[in-house]
Amino acid sequence: MRVSIAFLVAGYVLSQFYRACLAVLAPVLGVEIGATPGDLAVSLGLWYISFAAMQIPVGIALDRIGPRLTVGVLLGVGGAGGAVVFALAGGPLAVHLGMVLIGVGCAPVLMGAYYIFARSFSPAVFGTAAGAVMGAGSLGNLAGAAPLAWMIETVGWRETLWALAVVTALVAAAILRFTQDPERIERSDANRGSFWGLLRIPGLWVILPLTLVNYSVVAGLRGLWVGPFLAEVHGADTILIGRVALAMGVAMVAGNFIYGPTDRLLGSHKRAVIGGNLILAVVLAVLWAAPGAGILQITLLMAGVGLFGASYPAVMAHGRTFFPNHSVGRGVSLLNMFSIGGVAILQFASRPVYEHAIAMGNASDAFATLFMFFLVPLLIGLGFYVFSRDGAAHFR
Repeated sequence: MRVSIAFLVAGYVLSQFYRACLAVLAPVLGVEIGATPGDLAVSLGLWYISFAAMQIPVGIALDRIGPRLTVGVLLGVGGAGGAVVFALAGGPLAVHLGMVLIGVGCAPVLMGAYYIFARSFSPAVFGTAAGAVMGAGSLGNLAGAAPLAWMIETVGWRETLWALAVVTALVAAAILRFTQDPERIERSDANRGSFWGLLRIPGLWVILPLTLVNYSVVAGLRGLWVGPFLAEVHGADTILIGRVALAMGVAMVAGNFIYGPTDRLLGSHKRAVIGGNLILAVVLAVLWAAPGAGILQITLLMAGVGLFGASYPAVMAHGRTFFPNHSVGRGVSLLNMFSIGGVAILQFASRPVYEHAIAMGNASDAFATLFMFFLVPLLIGLGFYVFSRDGAAHFR
């Protein structure tokens, strides 16, 4: 299991890197191929759309053929192939296509690890294990910050993407070689769980609104908008953007490791999720009220977004308690589809929000509007989530 998880985590490091790299690449892509922040918002949105669209077939494949082939084949073909397309890009359209392929390739990686955990560990331990993988995988966020900025300055952005294509292909090959599938649960077709059947589970619907929006905040800001925000409001260059993004990435790593033990300490997934997301809402409110604050304050606030916005594993662990073992692949993929689909929706919607706001005023006001745009759905999701079943029995 350790070897199986190790290479899946390596794949997840790449997944986190690819969704975070556009924030640092934004300035050079604007100069060299004319890709605007709005174009890159679409590219990132397409990454999340393709990622989310793959969750249904990924969930079925995990339950039927296991994580080894599901993850290894898709990561090799989609992830490495998409990086090659991106490296060859001459304009925004090729970036869009490359990110779509990368999204397809990255779609099964985390769910492959979660499938193994769900089949091997109790629900009480699932959150800690899931958070540990998220935390380790979030090293990709760190690599997509200051180290990426250094690579771009040193060897160029195209060469960097060619190197990533090679690394992605090697990781996919290692998954195919070393990952071991859990023993399958044989069930008749009549009893095989379906996505629609899972959606009929009582109580799941009050969790789904927060699942839809909670990861959208940190993914949207870290994945793209932190770069244009720092450049346009604070006059930051690529190196400074990389440093702030690095601080945000470190905070995300810490948050992923903290949420798992916290929900076990509190004896409740629900209390940990509500507390962390309420603090995240306060941080977003401060960014909305003072987008022009000093760079130190902005760095701390962005780190706060990363730290308290890392509740995804705890939300997934809470949702996991609703699913029977024979449908756990579909179950975690269903939750992931809502989570990543929410990121895609808000990412696409953020472009017209930003463009309308910048046309009506200055950059500082435009980004204040953008922070409010992320805050409101978060509060709505929390409003539903407070009525969810606690699931504290799984800790006893």
